[in-house]
Amino acid sequence: MDKFFKIRERGSSVRAEVIGGLTTFFAMAYIIFVNPNQVAAGGAGGWLVGAGADAGVMGQIWNAVYIASILVAIVGTLLMALYARMPFAQACGMGLNAFFCTCFVSGAFFSGSDVVTGYQSGLVIIFLSGIVFLVLSVTGLRSYIAKALPEALKQAIPAGIGMFIAFIGFQNVGLIQTNQYTLVQFFDFHGVISKVGVDGFTWANAIAEMSPVLVAFIGLIIIGVLTHFKVKGAVIISILISSVLYYVLTLQVPSFDMSQVGQSFKDFADVGLFGLFNGEAWTSAFTAPYIGGVFSAIILIISFCLVDMFDTIGTLYGAASEANMLDENGDPIDVDKCMLCDSVGTVTGAVLGTSTCTTFVESASGVAAGARTGLASLVTSACFFVALFLSPLASIIPSCATAPALIFVGVLMLKSFAKVDMTNMRAAIPAFLTLIMMPLTYSISNGIGIGAISYVLLTLLTGKYSKRDIVITIIAILFIFKFATVTM
Repeated sequence: MDKFFKIRERGSSVRAEVIGGLTTFFAMAYIIFVNPNQVAAGGAGGWLVGAGADAGVMGQIWNAVYIASILVAIVGTLLMALYARMPFAQACGMGLNAFFCTCFVSGAFFSGSDVVTGYQSGLVIIFLSGIVFLVLSVTGLRSYIAKALPEALKQAIPAGIGMFIAFIGFQNVGLIQTNQYTLVQFFDFHGVISKVGVDGFTWANAIAEMSPVLVAFIGLIIIGVLTHFKVKGAVIISILISSVLYYVLTLQVPSFDMSQVGQSFKDFADVGLFGLFNGEAWTSAFTAPYIGGVFSAIILIISFCLVDMFDTIGTLYGAASEANMLDENGDPIDVDKCMLCDSVGTVTGAVLGTSTCTTFVESASGVAAGARTGLASLVTSACFFVALFLSPLASIIPSCATAPALIFVGVLMLKSFAKVDMTNMRAAIPAFLTLIMMPLTYSISNGIGIGAISYVLLTLLTGKYSKRDIVITIIAILFIFKFATVTM
């Protein structure tokens, strides 16, 4: 095992890999429930049903995506473990799943089309985009594109992802809330406290409402203290302590219901598994009113390709940088194998019945906990396999317990930005835009795209353009095309 995974060679241990794999799983376990909610618009009790969609149909799609989400995470992460042998996990990408719902599920409903056919036509588009990913990976073009990124972007991407991951952590616990005037705001402690004594609202209610934010903050402090004293497994220790603290503060007892597991497998077999091979789905993928014709279908395929490619590239650079697993050129080791795993995961996901599979940014939390090899991914994959049958157990770990891990990753990954030459505007401005636009647009690929466009413009206008900038120019043009044709 040590020889296969190169555990000692990478300065790790079996214990560190197990802890890292568990940490990654707990940090991304939310996708088991969030992905079907996003793709199926909340399922039988979701917003689309409120708009008039059939609850039974939406429940079927939710169950199918629920099982498919876990299966694709198992397959994709297992590929990372045994083929790439890297500590990265895969699952259905956030943002891409919501985009999938808008285009195909809710799109079909609001156009008066059959929702199940809409869902399956979306799988056709994902399948085709996955084939394109696969061709680019096998030919080496994806890794060539990744390696052609300017140095400033390579340095800014890990920091931007750190900011993005931290922002996700802040949102997961409600520490950052929406505000109609300023878009975002800090958690309103005063508003909660002021409700005490009004309409039977007690201090116990107030503490329960504030507990996610309090637990997340305490969890982050625990990680910081344990890391300072070099305690192994600081992140997962924090997750466990924070989980207990959450249930104590909210006076809750964790529970789960196993009764729906069988129905989920049935619906998965009926509408999800091999649903893309439905002939009507293929026809609808290029002719349905919610898609808009062949040209629109091609744009969708390119868009899914583009977003997944740069989400993966960004995640690989970020996590590999944190793990000190970059080669002499500053590129992730075995990047070709990682790209291939990602593309196979996307094709597999489409066959199983879910949206685009991508390398997950939460992998960085496992890396921060000590993961350095594919053994960690094997552990994460095994956890997802267990969750396939005991998935309600994953819900026992509250998001406020895993949020500190995400925020801590942000702290660690921000250090790469210190390498950017801030006296050179050709480097400083693209790097800054890459950094800030990832959390502000809630997209890794958007940050890379905006950074690429600004880099090309600055390079052209300062007379520094050269042949080596051709690849980044093509990337910039593709992103301009994407921003002009797709809202995402």
